[in-house]
Amino acid sequence: MDELFGRSGRLVAMAAVLWGAGVAQSVADSAGVTELDAVVVTATRVEARNFDLPVSIDALESDVIQDQTARVLVSEVLKRVPGTLVTNRGTFAQEEQIMIRGFGGRSQFGTRGIKLVADGIPASTPDGQGGPGLFDLGSAGDIEVMRGGFSALYGNHSGGVVQVFTEDGPVDPTLSMRLMAGSDGTWIAGSKFGGQFGDLNGVVDAYHSETDGYRDWSASIKDQVNAKLKYALPSGGTLSLIANSMNLPNSRDPLGLTAEQVREDPRQASEGALIYKTRRTLDNMQGGVILDQPVSDADQLRVMAYSGTRSNEQFLAVPLFSQNAITSAGGVSTYDRHFGGASLWWSHESSLAEGPLTLTLGGDYDRSTDDREGYINEYGTRGALKRNEDNSVDSWGGFVQGSWAFAPRWSLDVGLRRTQVRFDSDDHFICTTEQVTAPGTSAGTCSGSTVAISESSYNPDNSGSKTYSAWTPAFGLLFGLTPDINLYANVGKTFETPTFTELAYRPDGGSGLNLDLEPAISWHYELGAKFLLGDRTRLNLALFQIDTDNEITVATNRGGRSTYQNVPGSRRRGAELMLASEFDHGFAGHLAATYIDSVFTDSFVGCAGIPCRTTGSTLNAATVDSGNQVPGVPEFSVFGELSYAYAPWGFEGGVSVYGQDAVYVNDRNTETAAGYWLLNLRGGFTQRMGGLELSEFVRVDNVLDRDYISGVRANDANGRYYAPGAGATYLVGLTASYAF
Repeated sequence: MDELFGRSGRLVAMAAVLWGAGVAQSVADSAGVTELDAVVVTATRVEARNFDLPVSIDALESDVIQDQTARVLVSEVLKRVPGTLVTNRGTFAQEEQIMIRGFGGRSQFGTRGIKLVADGIPASTPDGQGGPGLFDLGSAGDIEVMRGGFSALYGNHSGGVVQVFTEDGPVDPTLSMRLMAGSDGTWIAGSKFGGQFGDLNGVVDAYHSETDGYRDWSASIKDQVNAKLKYALPSGGTLSLIANSMNLPNSRDPLGLTAEQVREDPRQASEGALIYKTRRTLDNMQGGVILDQPVSDADQLRVMAYSGTRSNEQFLAVPLFSQNAITSAGGVSTYDRHFGGASLWWSHESSLAEGPLTLTLGGDYDRSTDDREGYINEYGTRGALKRNEDNSVDSWGGFVQGSWAFAPRWSLDVGLRRTQVRFDSDDHFICTTEQVTAPGTSAGTCSGSTVAISESSYNPDNSGSKTYSAWTPAFGLLFGLTPDINLYANVGKTFETPTFTELAYRPDGGSGLNLDLEPAISWHYELGAKFLLGDRTRLNLALFQIDTDNEITVATNRGGRSTYQNVPGSRRRGAELMLASEFDHGFAGHLAATYIDSVFTDSFVGCAGIPCRTTGSTLNAATVDSGNQVPGVPEFSVFGELSYAYAPWGFEGGVSVYGQDAVYVNDRNTETAAGYWLLNLRGGFTQRMGGLELSEFVRVDNVLDRDYISGVRANDANGRYYAPGAGATYLVGLTASYAF
């Protein structure tokens, strides 16, 4: 721990030098008041002041999320949260990758290891795979990001929880329209309507986003609608209806590049992407109902139920000769998914030994069923059937959570959760000498293959099931050193199962599910301090260590398809700093800095090629040394912004800097993506004329046109690790709203 405290001390010192003068002025002259102790619910499931919780949790409010942003990608705003990293892969086909405290870096598409929630409805499937593209930022009231051990009470994940809450409609019915245009053929058109109508409050947001993309073969279209209706019941409760639709009709995927290709032309697409027309079509619809009902002055009940459908078709760059194998699942992956679930919470407020006590009991059930098929990718068109199976995941969870102020300056938060996740797969694609359910075009062959079925060449029945379960406790202690300084410590255990995608393929190239994968178990330890420095400045500090057994890592990655394996262990040590302040004369500042040392604690045998066998007769295997860095995780990242507002002109703007250290791209640490710093500018004006409000803005990101890598594909078998980020880009926007 000496190394951790030493480096974190240098981090704090660096921040103090950068910020000291402004903070001193803010504390000395604190005439204004800003909301420094936002009310949050993610940590305790009941409303509590952020400042009074023994956990690391930050809330981004609607003005940060919606003002002078495109409102399409969470990477636009989450960089403001320490400990949190979002990589934009430059294509909607793969969605964005959220990492918290070094978890989530192995995800090859979407987000893994992080629990995603939208208005109380899971945006992660029961197995843990999530898509932040489901978050509608145009109607987001706030985003809460919780890191550390207390996220254990949300079930299957390792790193933390990201929860988005749709805003309420304004008091007066208001219609707004927005239009934006920018670099690389980007344009966005959206509208929002909301208001209060007696006992009914509602808001609906819809937009269309389209871009040619920075790189070749990266054009994408996204359509999204999000709606919330909230009815005030005569009994004092509320009944909320949530509906969300997201459609990606044809998102092209340029795939990763080698280091040499990046040097030649970072805007090019991989040759395989152009040959096999790699792309994704996705349609997701879901809805839910939430009842919040006070049962008495001391008791609150919440009931939630949801349901949805999701269809997906993805074309992968798998060579035709590889697809010809009887055991191959082909180069086109499709599924039709039905999902749903429900949860029930009960909270009770009382006292114990004259100290306030809040107790919460709850349970949840989630289910997802997939009709999954695979086909030959014949240079961008769907060919013969190669895979046909029904998959389902069921997750049950129950928890108890309590918060007790047992002494005037002390409070204790504890929780315990039991989670069970069951995977079932029913294989309908069988080609053996005894049974053929997927016959080929000629006798004795299997669909999509010219290889004759024999005793040594066959595709067996790969049906199977597996159940994972764990108890996950969390403990937190908070001490109020002064009314404006809180010190805290917490510890918690998280549990993360493989996803069905991670179980789908085996590193050795054989058929069937990779049922040897075990869940990752992590213990989180954290010390922290929260400061209110006057009325206009907030400072948060946190030190953490996370020890993980059975870390799940990428074994092989080729042509858009990945396989996974467990490794003995890893350790993440780090420090986080968040500093936010309002200065005089319209200035304000925000700083988020993270240091993390993320390493494998034991050596293991990894894959250096495909197919891979790491036990018995080894093939394409290589040793990964103890102490190697976990790929995809930078040692430091920093976001800083200085903003300025001048009310007489209706002007608001800002300059921001984002930087991160180099990241290793494979377990063996043989290559890195270089670190970088980006400078961004934004500014705009707002005019109000009665019920009409007009806002115009322009923003320029990566002003200095720096070359950088925005995302990496860990352990890519062909060395195509790198997804180059966009150069200097601009976005111009106009919003008009009218309150009736």
